[in-house]
Amino acid sequence: MVKKTDRKMERTRRHLRVRRKISGTSERPRLCVYRSNANLYVQIIDDVAGNTLVSCSTLDKSIKTKYANKQAAKEVGTMIAKKALEKNIKDVVFDRGGYIYHGIVKELAEAAREGGLNF
Repeated sequence: MVKKTDRKMERTRRHLRVRRKISGTSERPRLCVYRSNANLYVQIIDDVAGNTLVSCSTLDKSIKTKYANKQAAKEVGTMIAKKALEKNIKDVVFDRGGYIYHGIVKELAEAAREGGLNF
């Protein structure tokens, strides 16, 4: 009998596998991405202290595109880079959250790099 795969569980397993290797410090925090069907969320996290330093999502009023698409990913990527540079954060570790580095996640990463973040 063929069983249907639970895609959310598979993504969570991939994310945990990546998180065993990646951790954010105060010198180099973690840029974490979460995608839902409706929105896109990004945080810069210091895992040692357990603090979220900067966050941005498509729910912010400064973001014009209110969906989880490539255009919104570009806007969120530039906004998170801008907020991070205001707090003197230049180097980050990119945590793709178990998602494939393709499409929306790739656009967000490229926009954050263009905005001035190094990863």
